[in-house]
Amino acid sequence: MAEGTIKRLTEKGFGFIDTGTGKDMFFHMSNLEGVRYDELREGQKVSFVAGEGPKGPRAENVRPI
Repeated sequence: MAEGTIKRLTEKGFGFIDTGTGKDMFFHMSNLEGVRYDELREGQKVSFVAGEGPKGPRAENVRPI
């Protein structure tokens, strides 16, 4: 599993993870595990699996560390 930091959360139920590689990873609240979207906060460390969505790369199985 990859790790990163939540960079930005939106009111529409998605956000972006800073992966440390210069490219942010998109995630949707439907890809969370063990946590609700409203429990997340910017700057929080998470682990995830890099996957592919209909519009490009996305984080799946996102979990707080």
